[in-house]
Amino acid sequence: MPAYALTFSHGIARIPFLANLLGVDAVAGAGGRLRPTHAADRLYVVGWGRKRNTASARRYAAAQGLPYLALEDGFLRSVGLGVHGDPPLSVVVDDAGIYYDATRPSRLENLLNGARVAALPGEHPARPVPEPAWADPLDDAALLARARRCLSRVVESGLSKYNSSPDVTLPTPQRPRVLVIDQTAGDLSIAAGLAGADSFGTMLEAALAEHPAAEILVKVHPDVIAGKKRGHLLASATRPRVRLLDGDSNPAHLVGQVQHVYVVTSLAGFEALLVGTPVTCFGAPFYAGWGLTDDRVAIPRRRKKRSLEQVFAAAYLLYARYRHPDTGAACGMEPVIEHLALQRRLFRENAGDLLCYGFTLWKRGYARRYLQCPWNRVRFRRRLRPLRRAGTGDDVRIVVWGTRDPPGLRELARARGIPFWRMEDGFLRSVGLGSDLTAPASLVLDRRGIYFDPTRPSDLEHILEHEVFTVEELRLARRLRQEIVSHGVSKYNVGRTRQLQSGARPGQRVILVPGQVEADASIRRGCLDIRTDAGLLQAVRAGAPDAWIIYKPHPDVLSGNRDGIAGTEGGTDYDQRVTDIGIVPCLAAVDEVHTMTSLTGFEALLRGKRVATYGVPFYAGWGLTEDRHRVERRSRRLALDELVAGCLLRYPRYLNLSGGRFTTAEHVLAELAKGSSATNRQLAVLLPWHFRFARRLMNLINGIFYAG
Repeated sequence: MPAYALTFSHGIARIPFLANLLGVDAVAGAGGRLRPTHAADRLYVVGWGRKRNTASARRYAAAQGLPYLALEDGFLRSVGLGVHGDPPLSVVVDDAGIYYDATRPSRLENLLNGARVAALPGEHPARPVPEPAWADPLDDAALLARARRCLSRVVESGLSKYNSSPDVTLPTPQRPRVLVIDQTAGDLSIAAGLAGADSFGTMLEAALAEHPAAEILVKVHPDVIAGKKRGHLLASATRPRVRLLDGDSNPAHLVGQVQHVYVVTSLAGFEALLVGTPVTCFGAPFYAGWGLTDDRVAIPRRRKKRSLEQVFAAAYLLYARYRHPDTGAACGMEPVIEHLALQRRLFRENAGDLLCYGFTLWKRGYARRYLQCPWNRVRFRRRLRPLRRAGTGDDVRIVVWGTRDPPGLRELARARGIPFWRMEDGFLRSVGLGSDLTAPASLVLDRRGIYFDPTRPSDLEHILEHEVFTVEELRLARRLRQEIVSHGVSKYNVGRTRQLQSGARPGQRVILVPGQVEADASIRRGCLDIRTDAGLLQAVRAGAPDAWIIYKPHPDVLSGNRDGIAGTEGGTDYDQRVTDIGIVPCLAAVDEVHTMTSLTGFEALLRGKRVATYGVPFYAGWGLTEDRHRVERRSRRLALDELVAGCLLRYPRYLNLSGGRFTTAEHVLAELAKGSSATNRQLAVLLPWHFRFARRLMNLINGIFYAG
């Protein structure tokens, strides 16, 4: 049965994917022409919480006899703040009240009281329907097991409602610590939570009296310190044993470093319960009154005793709605947890003062996205002066594109003890050539070396040599490999998709020799004796005189973007030259791939082809290829899915180019498969110079735009 939502709020109407979050077919503003198409169609009126500006929507719903749904941000909302424009990944939908208003029942309170609430549109299918009909939904064993898994992931990932604040570690305490949470004046949850402005002073006095030997930390909102908003406890800094925490910090990390937390109605109290810290409430937040907190305000309607898992399940799994961070589709809580955990993990890795060298103008825009962190600083430099000026205590890191080190940079970094990272394209990159200035969907950031340089260890080599892959990673790697093959995805996804017709005799051995840019760093650093396409073709012909050899020049050379020898028809060391057919049809038509260091060898392994290497690419030396040279450091024998897990799951970082957030290999693969569809895959490399120039100019402009 179709369902529709009507809102009187322009802000609500602009929420991305709101229809998916609400589980309706469409959402319209009050001025829209939304009309049910059938008498049985359902129409809901929606507004934001208990704000005064919802009065007209409530009156309209009452006059028309329509159900009114109150919306609010979910408890695991987003990466950044809503006031900064970050859209919600979660909302709550309430047909009875709203969770922060303890003056009347809410859907969440009814759930926690054990009531069987009526179904709303779009409720997640994982919501249990207990048997018999009178059973308590929060006694469902499967629901509680899921709640424990989600709760554990939230805690170990340090997630909060907003996730753009740094983890601030307090100094080693000399005495016990108690945390008192202030809130901004006028917060609707204060009065609706059976409290008032005087509750904060009472709370502080109680904390001082009940913990006479403790240091009292008062967490003040940064907007209060900046003078943008008023708080309640800013003047408490003059009190003995009281210290203000006025900086930006992740509350989920902070509450685990103290012995007790005092709140009025702040969500930080529930986040403290999640990490096992005792909580005293001077108001009536949704988690008070169920036997988990020390409550200084009576809430008579809350009659049951609930476990932490039951309150979590009710609030985060049954009450809140979620949308997938990449696709916008309705989903459960788990994809949002993993998305936010990924952002925070990479934010932590990107923290500090990042001095970047060797980045061309167009690379700087997208490099910023891969180095994003709300509390870091990214600066692109050509000279060493900023590095020489940096103090020894500064949190400086150096990031270099590939091997483009300014003279003396590495030596200076080593002498100063400054971490030195190298950045390069990932292995699932784009639809279009990098030399055409197409932004990449994946990059690698290597702290030991870089994957194409076998003369020294790299993070990828360390992963493949030493790390153990989980069963889940190997399962995902297998699925990823199968999807790459079935969708015909490669690194650049250029060239036509028509079938390659080889001139080989029936039963004749067919070998593909992919050309490379001979000035490429992987040739300079990864090849010992053979360093040119011509030399490689001679070696392949000498080793396989009866084979049918197909030579495919590198697309960067064919396009004119890079210097090199593209070969000509009738070469003596190959039988067939292929230009504007993509690499995937070529791989389908051959038995083997012989290469110096080309990524085509890795792509051939994914497709079950025999691969011979004449240099030392990253995928050589693990027992999956026939290698001309050895690297003694590579002693481990890997299964193909272990190689895939290391190269495509653990080593790179992926970016959702449309949303600007870090994402997964699976999402990038899906986007590349979509982008390299039959129409887009006609992205030819053999174009006149003015077409190539126009394409590069357009991508350059887009790249500079990314820098903003």
